[in-house]
Order: sequence, then structure tokens, then C-alpha cells
Amino acid sequence: MEFFKIRRDIPFMRHAVVFNVISFVTFALAVFFLVTRGLHLSVEFTGGTVMQVQYPQAAEVERIRQSVSSLGFAEVQVQNFGTARDVMIRLPAQKGVSSAQQSDQVMATLKAAEPQVLLKRAEFVGPSVGEELAADGLKALAMVVVGIMVYLALRFEWKFAVAAIVANLHDVVIILGFFAFFQWEFSLAVLAAVLAILGYSVNESVVIFDRIRENFRRYRKMDTVEIIDNAITSTISRTIITHGSTQIMVLSMLLFGGATLHYFALALTIGILFGIYSSVFVAAAIAMWLGIKREDLIKAAPRKDGDPGDPNAGAVV
Repeated sequence: MEFFKIRRDIPFMRHAVVFNVISFVTFALAVFFLVTRGLHLSVEFTGGTVMQVQYPQAAEVERIRQSVSSLGFAEVQVQNFGTARDVMIRLPAQKGVSSAQQSDQVMATLKAAEPQVLLKRAEFVGPSVGEELAADGLKALAMVVVGIMVYLALRFEWKFAVAAIVANLHDVVIILGFFAFFQWEFSLAVLAAVLAILGYSVNESVVIFDRIRENFRRYRKMDTVEIIDNAITSTISRTIITHGSTQIMVLSMLLFGGATLHYFALALTIGILFGIYSSVFVAAAIAMWLGIKREDLIKAAPRKDGDPGDPNAGAVV
């Protein structure tokens, strides 16, 4: 299905150097902010108090969040847990204030608004648990990266694998750079979004790489730059439809999903936008710089007696 049919190939690779310079500068800034400012980690990583409360009727999450925030907590996570009546509250650790004191303060505030609210449980999440979650998250990220490289190397060629991983890590680091620069809260939900973007971004790269391989088979008289330009141009309609539909859904979560989904949707929004950019202007360009050629993707068929000597004989152009 092609809603946007482009008859003439767009010379994307003509401007590859400019786009790669932009990518390098953006990547360097993201790394700089990560090193100098660091990530603003959530309660899951830093430790704090986790409370589960139950209301006699459906809980008003936003009103609960405002009530708890009025106590002076810097970052408060409030969300439904299981049913509309159950609410999970996560409070950051405070110096000189115990977990029991925090839960007592919160319950006093909640009971002032709803006397029948019940405290189901209150737990303290120590920093060691947060360190374990961070370590597990890094392991998951590393496993995804290795899996993607192995898959692309087996399906295509190692040059494509290197290009795709560089482009994907480019997306991940830029997402983290945004969170470091603006000091947005980095939670487990955001980590899940980052892992989702890795898979989402590589999907676009695979589509373009597959079209490049197909073009090498079909167009014997085109050089590598023309092959790549044609592959990107011919998949633009698919890119617009796929990413446009996904972005509409993510924007709906960002605008109407509330505080619980805000940073998750924000990470996905940034990742999708840069994922499109990196698949076209980073992955394809790096593959070109690495010297991808027809022989890397298409094995020459054994010649039979009587075959014409011209390798281009009978080629489809």
C-alpha cells in the first residue's frame, strides 16, 4: 500500500556527511549531559517507601497525587494497582525520616479526605534493590544489543549489523541525554520504553536493508549510492504510514495518559522520531561508509559451460 508514491529517487546519501555530523554533535551533547548531570532516578532505583492503599470506591488518582505532593515530597508516583479502588504510592527516601513516619504522614492526609481509606501494606525499598534493578536493566540492554547484532549479521552481513547497532545506540543515548538534560524522572517504565525503541528502530533498518539487498539483485547498473537512495525512497510510504500510526497512539498516551504514563510516552516519542532519522541517515550512511557492495549480499552463481562471459547479460534494469 503506497499513499505517497515518489517517482524520482531522493538523493539522501548526497547529504550523508552533513547528517552524520549532526548526529555526532547530538550524540556528543547527550553523552556530555549524562556525564555532567546524570539521570534523575526514580524510587525503584534509589530506594524509598512503597504503600498500597484501598478506597471504598474508585480512587481519584490525580487528587491523591496532589494531596501527597502537598506534604513536600519531591517525586511521588501514584497509580492504580490491580483495581480502580487500590492505589500504589511510591515515596522517595528522606534524610532523618523513617519509612513508618512517611506512611503515617501520608495516611493522615488521605484519611482527612476519605476516612474509610485502608492501608494494605507499607514497605521500604532499599538502595540495594535499586542497584540490582539497574544492573538487571543494563544486562537486558546488553542482551538486546547482542541479539540484534547476531540476527542482522546472519540475515544480511556484518557491515549492516555494525551500522544498525551504531544507529540504535545513537537513539538510546539521545533518549537518555534528553532525560539527563531536563532531569526528567527515569523509572522502570522509561527503561522499558528504551528497550522497546531498540526493537522498534531496528525494524525500520531491516526494512531498508532488505530493500537494498533486493535492489542489488534487480539493478546491476546502479552503484551503491544509487541503490541506497532508491531503497530509502521506495520505502518512504511505508515509513510514513507505520510511524505516523504509531506516533498517533503514543501521543494520545502522552497527552491523555496522565502522570503515570507521561515519561514512558515521552521516551517513546523521542525514540520514534530519532529512530526514523537514524534508520535513514545513520544506519544506511554507515553501511555506505563501511563499503557495502553487491558481492557482500549476493553470492555469485557458479558459471556453467556455455554461459556468456558478460556478468550483466540478462540483468533487469
